[in-house]
Amino acid sequence: MSRHPMTPVDAAWLRMDRPTNLMVVTTVMWFDEPVDRPRLRALIDERLVARFPRFRQRVVEDGGLFWEDVEDFDLDDHLHDVRLPAPAGRAELEDFASGLVSVPPEPGRPLWDLHLVAEYGTGCAAVFRMHHAIADGIALTRLLLSLTDDPEAGAVPVSAPVSGAAETVGSITGSAVHALADLAAHPLRLTAQLRPGNLVDLTRTLAAQGVALAELTLLPADRETALRGTAGVSKRVLWSDPLPLAEVREAGHRTGTTVNDLLLTAVAGALRTHLVRRRSPVHDVRAIVPFNLRSLEQPLPAELGNRFGLVYLQLPLTVARRDDRLRALASRTRRIKHSAQGLVSYGILEVIGRTPRAVEQVAIDVFTAKGTGVMTNVPGPRRPVTLAGTPLAGSIGWGPTSGELGLGVALFSYAGSVVVGLCVDEGLVPEPDVLLSDILAELDALLAAEPVAGA
Repeated sequence: MSRHPMTPVDAAWLRMDRPTNLMVVTTVMWFDEPVDRPRLRALIDERLVARFPRFRQRVVEDGGLFWEDVEDFDLDDHLHDVRLPAPAGRAELEDFASGLVSVPPEPGRPLWDLHLVAEYGTGCAAVFRMHHAIADGIALTRLLLSLTDDPEAGAVPVSAPVSGAAETVGSITGSAVHALADLAAHPLRLTAQLRPGNLVDLTRTLAAQGVALAELTLLPADRETALRGTAGVSKRVLWSDPLPLAEVREAGHRTGTTVNDLLLTAVAGALRTHLVRRRSPVHDVRAIVPFNLRSLEQPLPAELGNRFGLVYLQLPLTVARRDDRLRALASRTRRIKHSAQGLVSYGILEVIGRTPRAVEQVAIDVFTAKGTGVMTNVPGPRRPVTLAGTPLAGSIGWGPTSGELGLGVALFSYAGSVVVGLCVDEGLVPEPDVLLSDILAELDALLAAEPVAGA
């Protein structure tokens, strides 16, 4: 029976699981027409299971963590047919997805499932769940896109980059990603890096990493607000109607900011309103943002895995004026894009993954306490795509929150629109529907605002 050792980073994500916060990536897709189930099954078998061994392997612990082939693997064990209660609309789909968030993958089998929801509205829906130990969120997006077809160009290849996806490592060289993880585990290999051709790059890289490492380790726990506390098991997911992306992009041109800046500023404004409503102290809070470190121009490796870091973005909740809040947020995101925080945090995860479980849990608590929530922005296809011949109407997905975090905000753009989604701990973030409405109201106000002189 074939076994393959799990990488330390993937092991770290596997061992972060807690009953109150599972490390499972959840994606919801919906369609205005029914999807042909046999055709979809054949696509998953051909483009997912056959290409990527992790989808037919289980985790075993035997003096270490390993991926082991499941000899009697049956694809149908991972495809679940679901019918929602009447009227089978978005509220019922949100309830169903919410109930899945705290359900752990079944032990002893591959760590993924696809729930096929028949008769959702006029069409159907699908909820895909995959443990973070298999791959990161950007990789998952590319995997799901590989199941789709572009009516104008045919099958979307698994090597296709996600359009406009998150920045990579900015000014840090790509080879430094591998160098940092390698040096973290084998410091004596430093001499092997000291060749004349890369000495200058390595020196600059290590200097940037040193600064980022100091920033990350010295960063104190985030300020106490009503958004922080002890996580529970009950979670809630919900999402917005699709919003016209062109209007957000135009506002970005008008204000000299980006789509991401505007969306995150809307989130910051809504969180400010949320805290005021709950009579909580209002402080700037840090968002933990995934930072892609994998080349988007290269095909995904067969073994998949995690190749991303985490950066801390301070949301300017204490800035009262909306235009000032946008400028402050844009300035902070520009700085993060050129920092080595994402690279260094990847190295830290590499080290954490090699430690005993008890040490890892303490380290995870220390680093998650430095933030208040997880926020992702994943751009999808710019043109409409089909799944098993059926046009995809929309999608939204959430990465997990770890430690005691209870707030997840997801932004997903597709075919000229963007959807805002929330995944929250019901005890830490009550009335998430009001928070989502506040985000949309803040965004409307930003889009309607005239540029301020000097902006």
